[in-house]
Amino acid sequence: MVAPMLMAQMPASPDSQYGRSPVLPSKAEQLFALANQARAENGLGRLRWDPALAAGALQHCLRMVREGPIAHRYAGEPDLTERAAQAGAHFSLIEENIAVGAYPASIHQGWMNSPDHRANLLNPAIDRVGVAVVASGGVLYAVADYAHAVQMLTSAQVEAVFAGMLRAKGIAILKDASTARAYCGSSGRFSGTNPPDLMIRWENSDLTQLPSDLAKRVASGAYRQAAVGSCPAQDVEGAFTVYRVAVLLYGASAAAFPSR
Repeated sequence: MVAPMLMAQMPASPDSQYGRSPVLPSKAEQLFALANQARAENGLGRLRWDPALAAGALQHCLRMVREGPIAHRYAGEPDLTERAAQAGAHFSLIEENIAVGAYPASIHQGWMNSPDHRANLLNPAIDRVGVAVVASGGVLYAVADYAHAVQMLTSAQVEAVFAGMLRAKGIAILKDASTARAYCGSSGRFSGTNPPDLMIRWENSDLTQLPSDLAKRVASGAYRQAAVGSCPAQDVEGAFTVYRVAVLLYGASAAAFPSR
């Protein structure tokens, strides 16, 4: 999600210091502090600084300076999700505010006075931000990229997270994950030698809880063992970080398999 461009009010006499330091980390830090102050005043959680988001924001901010008229995307430039991902950010949600103005305070106030910009800044779902400010022509160009960060995990780590949640529910985890991995990466039916009683494939960025359908099945008490496999996500739009997991559940009547 992005907000419309914003032209913050400018003074009659621009501050000449801007021409001596085109990239201004201190001004970006001011916008960062003002954003967290506004969120605190509205009962929202504090944003953490994300260096990767800031790097992507700076690339775009410099492009805005070169282009003149500000925009969220220029010809030949990656979109917001690709730009942030190329800078090293991992996220399930991302949005952006841009502006040109005289001071950080006036830019922040302009964002707060604009419904779309305010909604981005005060979105309760975001937890990270990267801000860039560049000076040119006596004014400040600003970009703030807000995101909900996703921890970058390997397939083995994803499997371990799911296995831990299932063990906490009394499910034994099979040592051999190859069958679950194969099912995860396929779009067809199960093709292994030990057909499970239930198969679930799932894609999401949130690995803090079991999918609701899987949690209900596990809570039924009908299953004793599970194989867990992870694989690359499929059909994900943009550069969002999404995990794909397959869980094969075996009931009480199934033959015992080696577990761990």
